Amino acid sequence: MSKVVIVGAGTGGGSAVARALSTKLPSAKITLINPLPYAISRPTLPRMTVSAQNDLFDTALVPYDKLFPSPNGTFVQGVVETIRPGTKGGAVVLADGKELPYDVLVLAPGSTWEGPLDFPVDPAAVKDFVSESRGRFKKAQKIVLVGGGAVGVEYAGEIKDEWPNKEVTIVHGDSALLNSTYPDRFRKGLEKSIGARGIKIVLNDFVDEIPAPGPASVKTRKGAAIDADLVVRSFFGSLKAPRPNTAFVVRSLGADVVDERNQIKVKPTLQLLNHPDIFALGDAVNIAEQKQVMKAMAHAGVAVGNIIAHVSGKPLKPYKGSTEMIVITNGKNGGKAYMGFLWGITLGDWFVRMVKSKTLLVPMTRGAMGY
Repeated sequence: MSKVVIVGAGTGGGSAVARALSTKLPSAKITLINPLPYAISRPTLPRMTVSAQNDLFDTALVPYDKLFPSPNGTFVQGVVETIRPGTKGGAVVLADGKELPYDVLVLAPGSTWEGPLDFPVDPAAVKDFVSESRGRFKKAQKIVLVGGGAVGVEYAGEIKDEWPNKEVTIVHGDSALLNSTYPDRFRKGLEKSIGARGIKIVLNDFVDEIPAPGPASVKTRKGAAIDADLVVRSFFGSLKAPRPNTAFVVRSLGADVVDERNQIKVKPTLQLLNHPDIFALGDAVNIAEQKQVMKAMAHAGVAVGNIIAHVSGKPLKPYKGSTEMIVITNGKNGGKAYMGFLWGITLGDWFVRMVKSKTLLVPMTRGAMGY
């Protein structure tokens, strides 16, 4: 019986691979490893960590107890400390010393975040972490969001939904919100819709030091002073992506398995360059595209087919990339969307409200996890 071990259990990546392989590779033993006993539906986090006026804490943290449709799947709660590759297959070693052998290893470790998205890996600390974040947002009257990517924009909308009279400022180091992956007309339209809610936007500038909560005059890199009593870091690693959670991979396999951004280098088949028994997907791989749940889902589909082919000794297929698209909420009732096909389609409040802003994809996420 082949042993497939999957490290990282995000809703669009590792969990999707584990669930699909449980059905499509019934002869294999599937083991899914994650530090927390549930998957976090990350699109919910700007709303969950801003306000208690919703049930997201109860619905957006989805346990793994219904993930596997077949009895060949097992969930293991733990943190991977080391990978020990062999001539064929290998083993992973958890922080508690437990060793799990594999014939095929799948790395879907996700990203390292900061600020209100930096969830603790200790389950006992998660509820307090969320409550403390909500308390800081509630107490603050002047809030500065450092970074005008999707995270910063969505936080701004959620804050204004809950407290319309609070001062919210986004400081962004580019000439328009988001980044150059998206056309200027879409970025400027997003700026206009956010600005219409009274959110101030400072472009082409940076905040290099994040002060502790409390009254402060925040200095930007260009010397502007912004009054604030809460400054939130809402960009991570770069303007385009958070930092990949790959320290354990480098520690185990060497620095040459990652690029200059610590993203895992993969072949088009999603295999590591010198480790054909190891696949990687999601935020942590060095594919030149935006890091999104939708991309991880596309990776997962290719990885599943290639793992089955690898085990069977058949040819593998390449991942050919995904169309760039983004759906950004502006609170519970609107937002902007861009679809990068045809001439580039831009959609507004009604579409975003229908597909994302009201539910934040929670029903879809729970359904994909077996609920």
